[in-house]
Amino acid sequence: MDANYFDLSDDTPVYVISVAAQLSGLHPQTLRQYDRLGLVCPGRTAGRGRLYSTRDIVQLREVQRLSQEEGINLAGIKRILELENEALRLREEVHRLRAEMQMVKALIRYELPPGA
Repeated sequence: MDANYFDLSDDTPVYVISVAAQLSGLHPQTLRQYDRLGLVCPGRTAGRGRLYSTRDIVQLREVQRLSQEEGINLAGIKRILELENEALRLREEVHRLRAEMQMVKALIRYELPPGA
C-alpha cells in the first residue's frame, strides 16, 4: 500500500491523548492543561476526546523545551506561540500577494499595445 494512501498531513489529528503523551514525553494531564490554557489545541472526536496531529506533537515538545530549558512561564510561551503563528500567517500573505502582483504585471504587459 502506498504511504500516501490515507493522504495524511502534519495537521491531521490522529493520535489519542495517551499516544500523544508518549510521543511528546509528557504526562496526559500536562497535555490537558496545555489544551485548557490554549497552548496546544488538538482536534476532537465525535465524543469530545482529544486527537493530536504530528504538528501538535512538535508544538508540545517546543512548549516543554521553552519551559524547561529556557525557563519561560506558560503565559510567555503562549505569547511566543501566538507571535510565531502571526508571523507565519503574514509570510503566507506576503507570498500570496507577491504571486498576485506577478499575475497583474503579466496581464498589464499582455494587454498594453507595443510602445505604450
